[in-house]
Amino acid sequence: MTETAVYAAGGVVWREIDGKLRVLLIHRTKYRDITLPKGKVDPGETLAETAVREIREETGIRVALGVPVGVSRYRMPSSRTKIVHYWAAEASDAAVRTSSFVPNKEVAAIEWMSLKKARKHLSYPVDLEILDEFIRLVDEKALPTFPIIALRHGKARPRDEWEGPDAERPLTPRGRRQANAIVGPLLAFGVRRIVSSPAERCVRTVTPLSQALAARIQTTADISQDAWEEGRADVRTAVGERVRARKPVVLSSHGPVLPAIMHELALATGTMRGSYLGSSSALETGAFSVVHIPVHHPGAGIVAIETHEPPV
Repeated sequence: MTETAVYAAGGVVWREIDGKLRVLLIHRTKYRDITLPKGKVDPGETLAETAVREIREETGIRVALGVPVGVSRYRMPSSRTKIVHYWAAEASDAAVRTSSFVPNKEVAAIEWMSLKKARKHLSYPVDLEILDEFIRLVDEKALPTFPIIALRHGKARPRDEWEGPDAERPLTPRGRRQANAIVGPLLAFGVRRIVSSPAERCVRTVTPLSQALAARIQTTADISQDAWEEGRADVRTAVGERVRARKPVVLSSHGPVLPAIMHELALATGTMRGSYLGSSSALETGAFSVVHIPVHHPGAGIVAIETHEPPV
């Protein structure tokens, strides 16, 4: 009988102390080892949600996820395979000051280390591989990053079952479930701003997120399907504004418009275009692509793109 894999998620938590980069490692009580913070996925969670939760539970620090830094795979004593997804996660000074960490039965201590010291003290080769990918990004001056998230609206009533204007087509019950399900994953990436097509299905897809953030939804026809089909959408302006703002944002739009959004993101950041743009814009309803861009040098190119689907 084939056992299913065990999925987990964690992060390389980092900050600058007196101008020097440090990463956070944990000393585990039971195993007497030194590792990166991580943990198993809880039922109903996405990997991104797991990473944020586990980092907080093990270190007491609240973070938002940055760029992905790799996936480790190894055999557990039970012979099942464990697959762990990792992200870089910058810890703000405020988050460190308000850390709720106290030594416990799982984690004896947490320690900020230099990259050199961390490489010497990590207990497992699989953790070293993740740290080395993080170091590569540091050497390339790719950190910190900010995300621009391209979201396709949730499942809506089909056109042939709707007699009113297309822009007023509502979400189906599944679409409403998707809208609720993506709140946690979007918050995990630190989204604080919401931009949407004025179409009902796009606005309603980000309404639960808006409520969770107590933030307004900024609507613009520049990423609407009606304007796109009529040739009056200005996707370049909409995307350019978000790149220049350098703040985490979600753009709630439509399947036909998403390729243009990804194209303009590549253009605005000086990124070479390729087939990856097509795959990251060919999204199912309720799915989204996270585009990670360097904060200090947006024109240096996109660092990574990852795609997530709602669990419903």
